[in-house]
Amino acid sequence: MIQRSVKYGADSDSELAPLLFKAAMARTLLQFTNIDKSYGAQAILNGLSVTISEDQKIGVIGRNGAGKTTLCRIITGHETQDAGTVQNSRYLRLAYLEQYDPYKLDETVISFLARYTNKEEWECGKIAAKFQLKNEIFETTINELAGGFRTRVKLAAMLLMDPNFLILDEPTNYLDLKTLILLEEFLQDYRGGFLIVSHDREFLKKTCQETLEIENGTCVLYPGRVDEYLIFKEEQARLIDCQNKNIDIKRKQMQAFVDRFRAKASKASQAKSMMKRIDKLQAIDTGHFLRTVHFKIPHVEKRNISVFHAENLAIGYAAHQVAGNITMEFNQGDHIAVLGDNGQGKTTFMRTIAGDLEAIRGLYKWGHGLKIGYYAQHVLQALDIKNDVLTHLSAAAEKSVTRQDILAMAGSFLFKGDDVLKKVSVLSGGEKARLCLASLLLSKSNVLLFDEPTNHLDFETVEALARALKSYNGTIFFISHDRTFVNMLATRIIEVKDGAVRCYPGNYEEYVYNLESKVCEELRADTDNEPKPRPVAKPHKTEHKRQDRNLIKKLKAEQLKINSNIRDVQVRIDRHRAEWEQIKNIFAVDSSSWSIERNSRYEYLERAIKQDEAAWLSLMEKAEELTKKITAS
Repeated sequence: MIQRSVKYGADSDSELAPLLFKAAMARTLLQFTNIDKSYGAQAILNGLSVTISEDQKIGVIGRNGAGKTTLCRIITGHETQDAGTVQNSRYLRLAYLEQYDPYKLDETVISFLARYTNKEEWECGKIAAKFQLKNEIFETTINELAGGFRTRVKLAAMLLMDPNFLILDEPTNYLDLKTLILLEEFLQDYRGGFLIVSHDREFLKKTCQETLEIENGTCVLYPGRVDEYLIFKEEQARLIDCQNKNIDIKRKQMQAFVDRFRAKASKASQAKSMMKRIDKLQAIDTGHFLRTVHFKIPHVEKRNISVFHAENLAIGYAAHQVAGNITMEFNQGDHIAVLGDNGQGKTTFMRTIAGDLEAIRGLYKWGHGLKIGYYAQHVLQALDIKNDVLTHLSAAAEKSVTRQDILAMAGSFLFKGDDVLKKVSVLSGGEKARLCLASLLLSKSNVLLFDEPTNHLDFETVEALARALKSYNGTIFFISHDRTFVNMLATRIIEVKDGAVRCYPGNYEEYVYNLESKVCEELRADTDNEPKPRPVAKPHKTEHKRQDRNLIKKLKAEQLKINSNIRDVQVRIDRHRAEWEQIKNIFAVDSSSWSIERNSRYEYLERAIKQDEAAWLSLMEKAEELTKKITAS
């Protein structure tokens, strides 16, 4: 089956026309025609066809096992298709983010980049600075770097190859939020094209202008962002469903006429004609139905108790303290996101409160009689590959859980029928993650600890899990860099940073905004400190005109971005001020309502309003300056 065509409504034509025109004018870099690929008896790609042009920024989505990584590996030449053709343009300069580590651990960052890319050190430094690899980090050996910084090194190495098209397969896995923001900032300004496979919806929304979905071996390339595509897809499915219902009603009416009159000689010819029309009435094929995951989260007994208490707690290892003086308390029903850069100690904190790592000093305690369930980072590797799904779930289930309950839980995690007899050894990464999550929930724990539960899951499954856990009335501590997941689930935030573990006073949206602002300020400072280019000869008049047009275009694009930022800041100021006024009124009416937590929130909002008002004034001044420049040009 070749690439399916899609029809767009009249309302969307004006929005999609520029993208369609751009795609038509750009040079084709990659063309796939009727690609087939199977592994043993399992067909992954079946007649997939797609054409990719330069400057296209495409987000690739699809269920686990749909063939996203297979497509990337065919593009990069790591695999070959069973049938069909792949055509690469002579203009294609392809680069991809290595899944293996191309560096030696005892190399410094600068020595690796220079060796791997054959570039001068100053060139390596210029690209590495885009990912804040500078100063002492540049001279640091790679084995001293946290995982997020190692990924930054690989990104810098990839870009030093001077590519015009990038392949990024799950680049956000295990990246901390700061590195993720740096990658987004880079990709938003990148002049070439790219293909990104990711389960992070927010990342795709911010970086990709088009969406490629791989489903049932074929694909749809939609000239819009992922959210727009999913709305379009839902609307198309609804329209097809309505049409099929109408066809079914019409068929029944016509069949009733045939049944009634075909025995009568006077109506026999009409009945025969009607039967031919019935044969022509065909329902629209919606393709193979993909099952949707539906997580069933067991409720736990509600008790008004302090679930977790820590006092002067210090965490780390015998030779190294990671963080100290940790004092905090949480109640049942709190859903706590543990956030911070990689290497700061999030997993160390989680392992400590899970009882997997001894505290250095101080104390922490859980509420009386609570059962703790722990989903660790290495949980997938710890699975017994000889077990089948049912055996694993049965062993993990709490004693009172029946076989029927186990099968029901397996079914809600998409292990239906004979799927429960599958051996762990043949499960995909996503299936293993679902299996571990199901077994944890069958343990009927009052407290759930999750360390990166969203890795290996497609974003539909991630969001289904977040919706289900949101209704869980037990306590959850979780580490995740998936912004959609955290935003949907977190009610409280812990930040692990610079040897401290503290409760953050704001919500997750505010946490992300503050971090993005800080990263953007650091990047602007880096740009300002770059050496100025030498003066060049004055260009020809024709060149002047071209430069003027490009300048106006650039200024207008910057103006649109600033105006959008102004609206966002204003919305945030209004929301913060409304909450600040509410707390202020509560304090005025009832002084006994004062609490440390509520007062901290009040003070945080006051600071946030002042900060945002200053940002709003600065943005307004920039907008005014840009308007003058555009008018003058």
